Amino acid sequence: MFRKILIANRGEIAVRIIRACEELGIASVAVYSELDREAIHVKRADEAYLLGPGPASESYLRIEKLLDAIQRSGAEAVHPGYGFLAENAAFAAALEQRGITFIGPPSSAIEAMGSKTRARQLMARAGVPIVPGTTETIATIEQAREVIERSIGYPVAVKAAGGGGGKGFRVALSEDELGDAFEGAAREGEKFFSDPTVYLERYLPDPRHVEVQVLADKHGSVIHLGERDCSIQRRHQKLIEEAPAPAVDEQLRARIGQIATDAAKAVSYTGAGTIEGLLSGGEYFFLEMNTRVQVEHPVTELVTGVDIVKEGIRVASGEPLSISQADVQLRGHAI
Repeated sequence: MFRKILIANRGEIAVRIIRACEELGIASVAVYSELDREAIHVKRADEAYLLGPGPASESYLRIEKLLDAIQRSGAEAVHPGYGFLAENAAFAAALEQRGITFIGPPSSAIEAMGSKTRARQLMARAGVPIVPGTTETIATIEQAREVIERSIGYPVAVKAAGGGGGKGFRVALSEDELGDAFEGAAREGEKFFSDPTVYLERYLPDPRHVEVQVLADKHGSVIHLGERDCSIQRRHQKLIEEAPAPAVDEQLRARIGQIATDAAKAVSYTGAGTIEGLLSGGEYFFLEMNTRVQVEHPVTELVTGVDIVKEGIRVASGEPLSISQADVQLRGHAI
C-alpha cells in the first residue's frame, strides 16, 4: 500500500479522496491555487503545495507544476479525481515515465477511450454492441449524406470525435438539417476539444441513458456494481442519477453488466470507471467510457456499500479487488 498520495484536484472530490486516505492510513498531499489557500481540502490534508495563480490554466492544469509538487512531497501516487487532468493521457504517461503511480487506468486506456471513434472501433472488435453508425470520422457533409442514405437513415446524431459532456452533439431529423448539424458539431469539437472531426450515429429518439460502474484490478478481475439511470438531462447534461435504474430488471442488469465488463477488458482497464450506454427497445448500446471516478459515484456506493474510492486506491497499489461479483448486492434505492 502507498505511504503518501498527492491529490491533483480541489473541492469536494479532493476532500473525498483525503477521507479515503485517512481511513487507509495514507498521508495525503493537497495542491492549491492562490484562490484556494483557505479551502477545506488544503486544511484537511497532511501537506499542501501552491501551484500558482487562481485560473486553473495557471495552476491545476499545469502538468509541470504538479510534477514539481509530486517530487517535493515525495508522493508515490497521484489521484486525479474528476475534471482537470483526470482523463489526460499525457499526464498519466508523464507519471508512468517517472515511476509514479497514476490512480486510474493506464494512459493507453485513457487515450483509447478519449477518441469516440477509436473507442467504437475497439468495442465493435470486442463484440460489444455499439449504437449503429460510423466507426471512422466523416470528412465532409457530402460524405455524411452518402453514409446516412446508405446505412443509417434519419434521424441522425452528428457527434464530435473528441466530445463529451453534451458538447459537440447535434441532431438532424432530416436532410435539410444535416448541414447545420454537421457544422455545429465540428465547430464545437474544435472549440472545446481542439478536434473538428465528427462521426455519425443513428439517433435513438427516446432511449434511457444508463451507465454501469466498473472496478478492475491488475490481476485480471473486472466486476460491475450495477447501473445508474441518468436519463433526466438538460442540454445533454445529467441532472438526476438514480440507482438501481427503474427500467432494469435482474436479467437485463446481468446482461448490461457483462457488456460493461467486456468493454473494460477490451482496453485492459484498471481502477474505477463508468461505461455509458443507451437502453432502447430492450437493447443496450455502448456510448463511451469515463476513465475516472465520476461525480455521481456515491449513488452507487449507497446501494452497494462498496467504497469506490478506496477500491481504486487499493487496486492501483497492486492489491486485488476486495470483493467478487458474487459479493455485489444492491440494497435500497439512491437518487
